[in-house]
Amino acid sequence: MIRVGVNGAGGRMGATVCRAVALDPDLELVAAVDPGAVGSTVQDTTIAGELRAFADAACDVVVDFTVAEAARATIPWLAMHGIHAVVGTTGLTGDDLATFAGEFGAGGPNCVVAANFSISAVLMMRFAEIAAPFFDTAEIVELHHDTKADAPSGTALATAERMAAASDQWAADPTQTETLAGARGGVGPAGIHVHAVRMRGMVAHQEVILGAIGQSLTIRQDSYDRDSFMPGVLLACKHVAEQDGVTIGLDRLLEL
Repeated sequence: MIRVGVNGAGGRMGATVCRAVALDPDLELVAAVDPGAVGSTVQDTTIAGELRAFADAACDVVVDFTVAEAARATIPWLAMHGIHAVVGTTGLTGDDLATFAGEFGAGGPNCVVAANFSISAVLMMRFAEIAAPFFDTAEIVELHHDTKADAPSGTALATAERMAAASDQWAADPTQTETLAGARGGVGPAGIHVHAVRMRGMVAHQEVILGAIGQSLTIRQDSYDRDSFMPGVLLACKHVAEQDGVTIGLDRLLEL
């Protein structure tokens, strides 16, 4: 039985993770932390306010769905205490990941960081990466609920980075005048434009639109409920101990 703690347990994603862990026969929810929900309970577990609760509960792995500022303190703390980390927090930078890489591995605990834990989203990013060398132009449209704080999403940025790494043959943007500033979205890696939509009624969705002369390809992924992320989270909890250091994305766990 793998002993799991959840950081950010008072939030919607954190509570969903707690429920998924509690229902999995191979996992045991033993600790929950959220400074904003101290004393409340989730899946019969009282939420604590200090990271020390994870060490006191002898957690094997901690799932972190918080904010980047908090994760920058939490993840090194977990490494120092020999606890594996599964990180779904967005807004982390390349420098953050480099810092984590210096903390994990070398016979110690490991860390899995994923921009998106939905299996369909992981496949969408892989398909976009495969398709990139066959097209001249591409744009990404990501759509999320109206309480998401950062834009564009980590998934959109990760997708653009993977497409840019797969091909450097992208046509230049022909736009000469923006009547409305920002109408062309943000410019990501290799000049790939990324558009962020924030709208009530949505959860997490993304379209990758690729075009070449006379044809286009649209790859779309939709998460209609936060439960869509749980198979990936549970997979990471069960296999993080088998990894080496910091693993970015679920591709290796899915053998893609």
